[in-house]
Amino acid sequence: MISTVAEATYFVEMARSFSIARAGVMVEVPAAVFCAEELLAVCDFVSIGTNDLAQYLFASDRESPQLVQVQDPWNVALLRAIKMVVNAGLQGGKSVSVCGEAASDPFFAAILIGLGVTSPSVGSASIGKLRDMISRCNRSELEALANDATSITDPIALKTFVKGKLAVLLPEA
Repeated sequence: MISTVAEATYFVEMARSFSIARAGVMVEVPAAVFCAEELLAVCDFVSIGTNDLAQYLFASDRESPQLVQVQDPWNVALLRAIKMVVNAGLQGGKSVSVCGEAASDPFFAAILIGLGVTSPSVGSASIGKLRDMISRCNRSELEALANDATSITDPIALKTFVKGKLAVLLPEA
């Protein structure tokens, strides 16, 4: 977990000193989101940790049952933060992955891939559903879905919208 470009630079230099050819960092705090371009200038890739990023982005304890609704990955603020990092990756020709529970939801993963996430990291139980859904969509459909998704501010409305759009694209899903 890093917050500054200096921390990322230090880590990448240390990795290189151990002959690690590719080094990246986790984007888990808002400071890293806002420095994504600079981070990707010194790193080979980044991975967004959605659980920690949501916790810090929404200033809420993810272990608190009273705050679980605040941690909703379908919150547009989290999607927009992910989009900022992905855009920096696209501009710099670097990969951006996402790990965390959010990527395990095939509907949410469809948005992530549409935004340009290069690798959603999911548990083995989610791989089949994710593969099946994503393999039946094309990139332009997912990009259009993600573009529309980042303008919907209510998490419930967003989830309903995405599921409805994917039902039209994938009626047998």
